[in-house]
Amino acid sequence: MSRSVDEAEHSLEMHLPYIHKILSKSFPHPTTFPPLIPILVGSTSSQTERHYGRILAPYLSDPSSIFIISSDFCHWGLRFNYTYYLPTTTTSSSSTSSSTNTTPTINTPSLPQGRSLRSKDPPPTTPSIHESISHLDHLCMSAITSGSHGEFSRVLRETGNTVCGRHPIGVVMAAMEVLREEEERMEKEDVAGGAEEGKKGRFRFVRYERSSDCVKVGDSSVSYASGFAVL
Repeated sequence: MSRSVDEAEHSLEMHLPYIHKILSKSFPHPTTFPPLIPILVGSTSSQTERHYGRILAPYLSDPSSIFIISSDFCHWGLRFNYTYYLPTTTTSSSSTSSSTNTTPTINTPSLPQGRSLRSKDPPPTTPSIHESISHLDHLCMSAITSGSHGEFSRVLRETGNTVCGRHPIGVVMAAMEVLREEEERMEKEDVAGGAEEGKKGRFRFVRYERSSDCVKVGDSSVSYASGFAVL
């Protein structure tokens, strides 16, 4: 990695203060903190994500390990070269709010046809741009909570959503799929888990925000989502 790339990369430095704060609550001194292993995931393919998911799966299953993924969600606006707009947003109310503490429950068998807005286009109102952005993000969040690496890849491919951490998310999703498949093979006859068993090892989102609510094509925003999964 060149120095210029390293200086521009900010995913790790954004998380380090929070990691330090949380660890300080459980460990007496930084010298006693558990080791931190940064993994930088660049622009790659779904096949490569699955490859590294298989490699990382044993470490993900280790109860002494915690994986932290750094990612914003949609970067919308002319300055990001992304102005994709969905003219319909037939979803649950959780997908159109600028802030939510519930996991989205959107089913995405087929995605609505969208288009890229141009700088001279009048501001759309049905829905507004920020409502469309919310829908785009919640389509991705729903795909993530489905636990399907392929579904997440499909939504990204069809919408082009500019989720900057889509590849590390994909790697961890692929690793979680490996672990679920192994568990299913080992526990085919064990039904004690009941309904909750199907939720094991799947992401749950607890918050969603945007930096601003875009109304005009010249506006821009960045989306943020917080989620977790327990294996």
